[in-house]
Amino acid sequence: FIIYLILYPISWFSSLLSAIVLRVAGMKASNAPSVLGKMDLDYFIQQRMEDAPVDSEMDTEVKMFQNALDFSNVRVKDCIVPRTEIVACDTMTTIAELRSRFIETGFSKILVFKDNIDDIIGYIHSSELFKAPEDWTTRIRSVSIVPETMAANKLMKQLLQEKKSLAVVVDEFGGTSGIVTLEDLVEEIFGEIEDEHDTKSYVARKVSENEFVLSGRIEIDTLNEKFGLELPESDEYVTIAGFILHFYQKFPKLNETVEVDKYTFKILKVTATKIELVRMKVEN
Repeated sequence: FIIYLILYPISWFSSLLSAIVLRVAGMKASNAPSVLGKMDLDYFIQQRMEDAPVDSEMDTEVKMFQNALDFSNVRVKDCIVPRTEIVACDTMTTIAELRSRFIETGFSKILVFKDNIDDIIGYIHSSELFKAPEDWTTRIRSVSIVPETMAANKLMKQLLQEKKSLAVVVDEFGGTSGIVTLEDLVEEIFGEIEDEHDTKSYVARKVSENEFVLSGRIEIDTLNEKFGLELPESDEYVTIAGFILHFYQKFPKLNETVEVDKYTFKILKVTATKIELVRMKVEN
């Protein structure tokens, strides 16, 4: 909006000058309103970000505006809480077990499935337990099922229209790949917002001039922006863990060293299914 106010007089004067030239040439000027296109805004925003002082308040506002412009290109798969972090229960769970699950997680909603996590039928809200239902499965609420390739802005509109805050994301084979909350979508524009599905803060710490301790779930673009790195980005992976697995082609063991181009990773913490913490060294 600020940029629009600054540039409007210039745009208006240019339109007026063009109209005068066309009139002299015997041509009629269009009465269509003058507006800045997305490419124009992208250009001016990029220039503003390059000229702005580091960490300035205006720089943050400009980044937010840029995120809003780019939001139309974001897909649901870019915003998901992955399958491995989903908290869910099956329909055979007792009400006592379900109550314990709510207490342990602190969540207000827990997904419900029939046979396995790929067969999600809805979710149960913690408030339903206060009504002491004889059969809690009768209180299951429906949940939207959306594909990974769906545009994030389209899903946001859908959730707002349906007055829902959660959707289950499936891959091309119909398997559950994760969930997306309304907060996740809003974060794509406004930055991190703490919500109940966020796990503890991911580690991203610079320990020396060219060494970093990082959570496997840290996203590549976030690291590049935060530390001025040049880690290659790709549609094939999003996080540091994904980057390592993509190039290493196998699951590393604890304390194993993985070299990818000028980056050397030492695996500090790993489970049977996840790379949780690494130490990255960048060669000059």
